[in-house]
Amino acid sequence: MLFLVTSMAPIRPILTRYCHLNVSTTACLAATRVLMILGFSSGLLHSSSAMAAEVEQECQRNFSYSIFLSGLHMGNMTRTENWQGKSAVITSTSKASILGIGTQYQQRTELSWSNSTHEWLTHKFHQQVTGFRARDMQVTLDHHGLGSRVDVDGEVSHYQSNSIPLRDVDTLAIQIREYLLNGRQQFALIRQASDAVESYQYYVKDSLTSNIAPWGELQLIPVEQTGAEEVTYYFAPSIDYQLVKAHYHGIILQGNIELDSYVSSCDALSNS
Repeated sequence: MLFLVTSMAPIRPILTRYCHLNVSTTACLAATRVLMILGFSSGLLHSSSAMAAEVEQECQRNFSYSIFLSGLHMGNMTRTENWQGKSAVITSTSKASILGIGTQYQQRTELSWSNSTHEWLTHKFHQQVTGFRARDMQVTLDHHGLGSRVDVDGEVSHYQSNSIPLRDVDTLAIQIREYLLNGRQQFALIRQASDAVESYQYYVKDSLTSNIAPWGELQLIPVEQTGAEEVTYYFAPSIDYQLVKAHYHGIILQGNIELDSYVSSCDALSNS
Protein backbone atom coordinates (compact mmCIF):
# COMPACT_ATOMS: atom_id res chain seq x y z
CA MET A 1 0.00 0.00 0.00
CA LEU A 2 1.85 3.02 -0.33
CA PHE A 3 4.17 4.11 2.30
CA LEU A 4 6.38 5.80 -0.23
CA VAL A 5 5.44 8.83 1.70
CA THR A 6 7.57 11.77 0.84
CA SER A 7 10.47 9.90 2.18
CA MET A 8 10.31 7.09 4.65
CA ALA A 9 7.00 7.71 6.20
CA PRO A 10 5.62 7.17 9.66
CA ILE A 11 6.06 3.48 10.24
CA ARG A 12 9.39 2.92 8.58
CA PRO A 13 11.51 4.02 11.56
CA ILE A 14 9.75 1.54 13.81
CA LEU A 15 10.00 -1.25 11.30
CA THR A 16 13.70 -0.62 10.83
CA ARG A 17 14.38 -1.25 14.49
CA TYR A 18 12.02 -4.22 14.44
CA CYS A 19 14.10 -5.69 11.62
CA HIS A 20 17.28 -5.35 13.68
CA LEU A 21 15.62 -7.29 16.48
CA ASN A 22 13.61 -9.98 14.78
CA VAL A 23 13.80 -10.49 11.05
CA SER A 24 16.23 -11.47 8.29
CA THR A 25 17.75 -8.68 6.22
CA THR A 26 15.72 -9.60 3.13
CA ALA A 27 12.43 -9.69 5.00
CA CYS A 28 13.33 -6.47 6.80
CA LEU A 29 13.93 -4.54 3.59
CA ALA A 30 10.77 -5.93 2.03
CA ALA A 31 8.63 -5.00 5.04
CA THR A 32 10.10 -1.52 5.19
CA ARG A 33 9.36 -0.91 1.53
CA VAL A 34 5.79 -2.19 1.83
CA LEU A 35 5.06 0.19 4.68
CA MET A 36 6.59 3.09 2.79
CA ILE A 37 4.29 2.31 -0.09
CA LEU A 38 1.31 1.99 2.23
CA GLY A 39 1.90 5.54 3.30
CA PHE A 40 1.69 6.76 -0.24
CA SER A 41 -1.60 4.96 -0.75
CA SER A 42 -2.96 6.65 2.28
CA GLY A 43 -2.39 9.89 0.51
CA LEU A 44 -4.72 8.75 -2.22
CA LEU A 45 -7.46 8.35 0.30
CA HIS A 46 -7.74 12.07 0.55
CA SER A 47 -7.70 13.38 -2.91
CA SER A 48 -9.91 16.26 -3.87
CA SER A 49 -11.83 16.20 -7.13
CA ALA A 50 -11.85 18.35 -10.23
CA MET A 51 -14.90 19.95 -8.66
CA ALA A 52 -12.64 21.60 -6.08
CA ALA A 53 -11.54 23.94 -8.84
CA GLU A 54 -15.16 25.03 -9.17
CA VAL A 55 -15.99 25.51 -5.47
CA GLU A 56 -14.84 28.86 -4.09
CA GLN A 57 -16.20 28.37 -0.57
CA GLU A 58 -14.34 26.88 2.35
CA CYS A 59 -14.91 23.22 3.12
CA GLN A 60 -13.23 20.28 4.84
CA ARG A 61 -12.66 16.56 4.30
CA ASN A 62 -11.72 14.20 7.15
CA PHE A 63 -10.42 10.64 6.74
CA SER A 64 -9.16 7.80 8.88
CA TYR A 65 -7.74 4.51 7.75
CA SER A 66 -5.88 1.39 8.83
CA ILE A 67 -2.65 -0.07 7.49
CA PHE A 68 -2.04 -3.84 7.35
CA LEU A 69 1.09 -5.81 6.57
CA SER A 70 0.57 -9.48 5.67
CA GLY A 71 -2.74 -9.40 7.52
CA LEU A 72 -1.41 -7.74 10.68
CA HIS A 73 -2.68 -4.31 11.74
CA MET A 74 0.37 -2.02 11.81
CA GLY A 75 -1.07 1.43 12.46
CA ASN A 76 -3.59 4.15 11.71
CA MET A 77 -3.60 7.55 10.07
CA THR A 78 -5.94 10.53 10.19
CA ARG A 79 -5.93 13.20 7.51
CA THR A 80 -7.70 16.54 7.12
CA GLU A 81 -8.07 18.59 3.94
CA ASN A 82 -8.96 22.25 4.43
CA TRP A 83 -10.08 23.72 1.10
CA GLN A 84 -10.54 27.35 0.13
CA GLY A 85 -11.48 27.62 -3.52
CA LYS A 86 -8.64 26.28 -5.65
CA SER A 87 -6.11 25.83 -2.85
CA ALA A 88 -5.78 23.50 0.12
CA VAL A 89 -3.77 22.74 3.22
CA ILE A 90 -3.58 19.02 4.03
CA THR A 91 -2.41 17.72 7.41
CA SER A 92 -1.73 14.07 8.21
CA THR A 93 -0.87 12.33 11.46
CA SER A 94 0.10 8.70 11.82
CA LYS A 95 0.90 6.52 14.82
CA ALA A 96 2.20 2.97 14.63
CA SER A 97 3.71 0.34 16.90
CA ILE A 98 5.54 -2.95 16.53
CA LEU A 99 6.42 -4.90 19.68
CA GLY A 100 5.64 -1.82 21.73
CA ILE A 101 8.07 0.41 19.79
CA GLY A 102 6.16 3.44 18.55
CA THR A 103 6.66 6.46 16.36
CA GLN A 104 4.61 9.39 15.13
CA TYR A 105 4.55 10.98 11.70
CA GLN A 106 3.15 14.38 10.73
CA GLN A 107 2.99 16.18 7.40
CA ARG A 108 1.58 19.51 6.29
CA THR A 109 1.16 20.20 2.55
CA GLU A 110 0.16 23.36 0.69
CA LEU A 111 -1.12 22.93 -2.86
CA SER A 112 -3.26 24.69 -5.45
CA TRP A 113 -4.78 24.41 -8.92
CA SER A 114 -2.74 25.86 -11.80
CA ASN A 115 -4.86 27.78 -14.30
CA SER A 116 -1.95 27.81 -16.76
CA THR A 117 -1.16 24.07 -16.81
CA HIS A 118 -4.59 22.84 -15.60
CA GLU A 119 -3.32 20.52 -12.87
CA TRP A 120 -2.73 20.36 -9.11
CA LEU A 121 0.71 21.54 -7.98
CA THR A 122 2.57 21.32 -4.67
CA HIS A 123 3.88 24.61 -3.24
CA LYS A 124 5.63 23.18 -0.19
CA PHE A 125 5.40 20.47 2.42
CA HIS A 126 6.86 19.82 5.86
CA GLN A 127 7.29 16.28 7.21
CA GLN A 128 8.31 15.42 10.78
CA VAL A 129 9.00 12.02 12.35
CA THR A 130 9.46 11.73 16.12
CA GLY A 131 10.66 8.69 18.05
CA PHE A 132 13.17 6.24 16.62
CA ARG A 133 15.16 7.69 13.69
CA ALA A 134 13.50 11.10 14.05
CA ARG A 135 13.87 13.57 11.22
CA ASP A 136 12.61 16.88 9.87
CA MET A 137 12.13 17.41 6.13
CA GLN A 138 11.04 20.64 4.44
CA VAL A 139 10.50 20.91 0.69
CA THR A 140 9.66 23.88 -1.53
CA LEU A 141 8.84 23.65 -5.23
CA ASP A 142 9.07 26.26 -7.99
CA HIS A 143 8.94 26.72 -11.80
CA HIS A 144 5.47 25.12 -11.95
CA GLY A 145 6.70 22.13 -9.97
CA LEU A 146 9.68 21.38 -12.21
CA GLY A 147 12.25 22.28 -9.53
CA SER A 148 12.54 21.48 -5.82
CA ARG A 149 14.65 22.30 -2.79
CA VAL A 150 14.75 19.48 -0.21
CA ASP A 151 16.07 20.12 3.31
CA VAL A 152 16.44 17.01 5.48
CA ASP A 153 17.75 17.87 8.95
CA GLY A 154 19.70 20.79 7.53
CA GLU A 155 21.19 18.92 4.55
CA VAL A 156 19.94 20.58 1.35
CA SER A 157 19.54 18.97 -2.09
CA HIS A 158 17.97 20.20 -5.34
CA TYR A 159 16.01 18.23 -7.95
CA GLN A 160 14.58 18.96 -11.39
CA SER A 161 12.13 17.44 -13.87
CA ASN A 162 12.03 18.16 -17.60
CA SER A 163 8.25 18.15 -18.09
CA ILE A 164 6.20 16.36 -15.41
CA PRO A 165 5.86 18.38 -12.16
CA LEU A 166 7.37 17.04 -8.95
CA ARG A 167 4.72 16.49 -6.29
CA ASP A 168 4.47 15.38 -2.70
CA VAL A 169 2.38 12.33 -1.84
CA ASP A 170 -0.79 14.33 -1.10
CA THR A 171 -0.75 16.34 -4.32
CA LEU A 172 0.18 13.24 -6.29
CA ALA A 173 -2.90 11.53 -4.89
CA ILE A 174 -5.13 14.44 -5.82
CA GLN A 175 -3.80 14.51 -9.37
CA ILE A 176 -4.39 10.76 -9.80
CA ARG A 177 -8.02 11.22 -8.81
CA GLU A 178 -8.28 14.28 -11.07
CA TYR A 179 -7.23 12.16 -14.05
CA LEU A 180 -9.66 9.41 -13.05
CA LEU A 181 -12.55 11.89 -12.89
CA ASN A 182 -11.57 13.26 -16.29
CA GLY A 183 -11.68 9.83 -17.90
CA ARG A 184 -7.94 9.31 -18.42
CA GLN A 185 -7.07 5.64 -18.95
CA GLN A 186 -3.32 5.90 -18.44
CA PHE A 187 -0.86 8.57 -17.33
CA ALA A 188 2.54 9.19 -15.72
CA LEU A 189 3.43 11.11 -12.54
CA ILE A 190 6.56 11.85 -10.48
CA ARG A 191 6.89 12.00 -6.69
CA GLN A 192 9.51 13.98 -4.77
CA ALA A 193 11.05 11.69 -2.15
CA SER A 194 13.60 12.66 0.50
CA ASP A 195 16.65 11.66 -1.55
CA ALA A 196 15.37 11.10 -5.12
CA VAL A 197 12.48 11.54 -7.54
CA GLU A 198 10.35 8.49 -8.36
CA SER A 199 8.42 7.96 -11.62
CA TYR A 200 5.22 5.93 -11.93
CA GLN A 201 2.87 4.78 -14.68
CA TYR A 202 -0.86 4.34 -14.00
CA TYR A 203 -3.49 2.26 -15.83
CA VAL A 204 -7.26 2.44 -15.20
CA LYS A 205 -8.96 -0.99 -15.35
CA ASP A 206 -12.58 -2.17 -15.76
CA SER A 207 -14.83 -1.60 -12.73
CA LEU A 208 -15.81 -4.41 -10.35
CA THR A 209 -17.96 -4.86 -7.23
CA SER A 210 -16.76 -5.72 -3.72
CA ASN A 211 -18.16 -5.76 -0.20
CA ILE A 212 -16.37 -3.08 1.85
CA ALA A 213 -17.16 -2.50 5.53
CA PRO A 214 -18.86 -0.39 6.72
CA TRP A 215 -20.41 0.62 3.36
CA GLY A 216 -21.45 -2.78 2.04
CA GLU A 217 -21.30 -3.69 -1.65
CA LEU A 218 -19.59 -1.00 -3.73
CA GLN A 219 -18.65 -0.50 -7.35
CA LEU A 220 -14.88 0.00 -7.47
CA ILE A 221 -12.56 1.30 -10.18
CA PRO A 222 -9.08 -0.30 -10.01
CA VAL A 223 -6.06 1.81 -10.95
CA GLU A 224 -2.80 -0.12 -11.34
CA GLN A 225 0.55 1.51 -10.60
CA THR A 226 3.77 0.26 -12.17
CA GLY A 227 7.34 1.43 -11.82
CA ALA A 228 9.44 1.10 -8.69
CA GLU A 229 6.45 -0.48 -6.93
CA GLU A 230 3.39 -2.39 -8.14
CA VAL A 231 0.20 -1.31 -6.39
CA THR A 232 -3.52 -1.51 -7.19
CA TYR A 233 -5.82 1.24 -5.91
CA TYR A 234 -9.61 0.87 -5.67
CA PHE A 235 -11.75 4.02 -5.96
CA ALA A 236 -15.48 4.09 -5.14
CA PRO A 237 -17.65 6.39 -7.33
CA SER A 238 -20.45 6.30 -4.74
CA ILE A 239 -18.10 7.69 -2.07
CA ASP A 240 -17.02 10.75 -4.05
CA TYR A 241 -14.46 8.67 -5.97
CA GLN A 242 -12.37 8.28 -2.81
CA LEU A 243 -9.89 5.44 -2.44
CA VAL A 244 -11.40 2.75 -0.22
CA LYS A 245 -8.56 0.26 -0.37
CA ALA A 246 -5.21 -0.46 -1.98
CA HIS A 247 -3.04 -3.55 -2.35
CA TYR A 248 0.74 -3.72 -2.59
CA HIS A 249 1.93 -6.66 -4.71
CA GLY A 250 5.11 -7.70 -2.91
CA ILE A 251 7.10 -10.88 -3.48
CA ILE A 252 7.86 -11.47 0.20
CA LEU A 253 5.18 -9.41 1.95
CA GLN A 254 1.73 -8.13 1.00
CA GLY A 255 0.35 -4.82 2.19
CA ASN A 256 -3.15 -3.39 2.38
CA ILE A 257 -4.71 -0.09 3.31
CA GLU A 258 -8.41 0.28 4.18
CA LEU A 259 -10.58 3.34 4.63
CA ASP A 260 -12.34 3.33 8.01
CA SER A 261 -14.31 6.60 7.86
CA TYR A 262 -14.89 9.59 5.60
CA VAL A 263 -16.71 12.83 6.44
CA SER A 264 -16.90 15.78 4.04
CA SER A 265 -18.60 19.15 3.73
CA CYS A 266 -17.05 19.65 0.26
CA ASP A 267 -19.30 17.08 -1.41
CA ALA A 268 -22.46 18.93 -0.33
CA LEU A 269 -21.07 22.17 -1.80
CA SER A 270 -20.11 20.48 -5.07
CA ASN A 271 -23.57 18.94 -5.46
CA SER A 272 -25.56 22.04 -4.47
